[in-house]
Amino acid sequence: MIQIVAVDERWAIGIDGGLLTDLPEDMKFFRETTQDSVIIMGRKTLLSFPNGKPLKNRINIVITKDKNFEESGAVICHSIEEAVDIAENYKDKKVFVVGGGTVYRQMLKYCDTAYITKIYKTFEEADTFIDNLDELPEWKVESESELKEYNGLGFRFITYKRI
Repeated sequence: MIQIVAVDERWAIGIDGGLLTDLPEDMKFFRETTQDSVIIMGRKTLLSFPNGKPLKNRINIVITKDKNFEESGAVICHSIEEAVDIAENYKDKKVFVVGGGTVYRQMLKYCDTAYITKIYKTFEEADTFIDNLDELPEWKVESESELKEYNGLGFRFITYKRI
């Protein structure tokens, strides 16, 4: 499995249920990278998508504790383990973990790759964080893009691998 997420310098990922900032190149990278794949997310992440609907051209697996939650076009499950079991049925597809914070933290042990968009700023108002892969000895940077810039924000795409 692969985590895909944008983080700030403190490994924050969100503010009030939304993304830290709007980075069109990051959104394009997410769209192109996860196309025709499986994405695993929590219910709140699903609801943060446009119109609160599953993303097209992907298998959307949504984890929720709410036994009554239903969403057309999504596979609903009620635990991390159940999501992993469901994802096993799609051996021909890449599987991405796409949020939120709790799901990223709980799914990290199942991942061998992480696509991190590192934003060179600290968003003081951020309220959702994930594990800092730079501090975990089993994770190493495999590659990184050149420094990019959008609206004064520096960022780069970094691929981490579990060793």
